Amino acid sequence: MTLDSLQDRLSEFMQTHVYPNEKPYHEALLANRWQVPELMADLKRKAQEAGLWNLFLPPHDGQPGLTNREYAPLCAIMGRSLMAPEVFNCNAPDTGNMDVLLHYGSPAQQERWLRPLMAGAIRSCFAMTEPDVASSDATNIRTAIQRDGDEYVITGRKWWSTGAGHPDCQVAIVMGVTNPEAPRHERQSLLVVPMDAPGVRVERVLTAFGYDDAPYGHGEIVFDRVRVPASSMIWAEGKGFAIAQGRLGPGRIHHAMRLIGAAERALDLMVERVLDRTAFGRPLSDQGVIRQWIAQSRIDIEQARLLTLHAAERMDREGNKAARREIAMIKVVAPNMATRVIDRAIQAFGGAGVGPDVPLAALWASARTLRLADGPDEVHLDQLARDEIRAARERLASGHPPTR
Repeated sequence: MTLDSLQDRLSEFMQTHVYPNEKPYHEALLANRWQVPELMADLKRKAQEAGLWNLFLPPHDGQPGLTNREYAPLCAIMGRSLMAPEVFNCNAPDTGNMDVLLHYGSPAQQERWLRPLMAGAIRSCFAMTEPDVASSDATNIRTAIQRDGDEYVITGRKWWSTGAGHPDCQVAIVMGVTNPEAPRHERQSLLVVPMDAPGVRVERVLTAFGYDDAPYGHGEIVFDRVRVPASSMIWAEGKGFAIAQGRLGPGRIHHAMRLIGAAERALDLMVERVLDRTAFGRPLSDQGVIRQWIAQSRIDIEQARLLTLHAAERMDREGNKAARREIAMIKVVAPNMATRVIDRAIQAFGGAGVGPDVPLAALWASARTLRLADGPDEVHLDQLARDEIRAARERLASGHPPTR
């Protein structure tokens, strides 16, 4: 099957099954906020039957899969709808957690947790961010993980653990400190923790710009002396930071891909809207400022798309670490681009743009939140600047004359 064929099939599935069900899905959620509407299970079954399942998986262990470059346009198509990624089992944070278990999990962990995640039978969350520290620096994490015989004891508080509110969330991957005396980037470890373990308590589900993002939610979770078997450790003690950085690379580019799709949907909605409305005696589509919004939005989207594809290709060719600069760039560019494009569309819709009848307000809130998730803009910009400064120093130290 060619990539073009896969894109066509995915687009057709979105047109036939996803977009028509957005309104019924959200109406069902309003009626029963923290229960998954039955139609989601039906959509997931249809996606599996159509061969549009776990599309994010890379080639591994001799199994076929898609490269980052191949997955990028598919992820963008799914990003046009906030409900779509779950339909195809390509939703965060499950994709990142599956990637961790696939590459670092023990056979027992893969059997217990990875298989049902890949089947879409359960959901998961990633518990790293904490309310009491600046979690943009993962070495600040304070949650304690202490060895006690054949068990680990976890004590701490996490928040913004996306997916924790989902009724099918059965497992968390938790970051904590196992050795506070170790080198700075070797103090943290990751554990697989069942959500029903004694001492695990979801205290509340946070809202983002007023959205609770049901049925997934962003949980504030207390781990009150939670005991798990020593076999719950992923890879080994002290490897948590390294694993998390590897996890965040693909996660960041997946966010960028989805944001391109969200911006595309906003632009489509904006153009259709201005073709249908008249103000001051002329169609909105004839207004000069509207045309500037449309043109600038198309430019913004295509620039972000090209940078995303470049980052994806470098990840495939040289690995995530070598592509860290490109990943950082697109992580900054994509959310800012999407918020600009969506904001223009909201303006074109007027009052309807901030209301519940079109997805623009929810898409904007999601895009704006992603300027913080997986590292705020400022962290990535600082790293990029340091790389440029280091390169200039090395160039000058090697005898190259200053640029004139």
